[in-house]
Amino acid sequence: MELRTADAAEIVRRLRRAHGQLAGVISMIESGRDCTEVVTQLAATSRALDRAGFKIVACGMRQCLEADAGSAEPGGTEADLERLFLALA
Repeated sequence: MELRTADAAEIVRRLRRAHGQLAGVISMIESGRDCTEVVTQLAATSRALDRAGFKIVACGMRQCLEADAGSAEPGGTEADLERLFLALA
């Protein structure tokens, strides 16, 4: 499965945001911030990574549907998509 340019750009944007959030979490820990604040930001980082992963799985599903409809762009098998989805669970 290859990502389309627009999809890849959105996924990279989400991953860059998560990268920034993770850098913030590291900085918070190094500066001795309150554990509650650190965990809150870490949870936000985790959600950002999950959203990027779900977007990748959604792109795979769309490609499968298009392949079923006669598109020249093949998608992954149902088992492949299930493995991707479960990897995020």
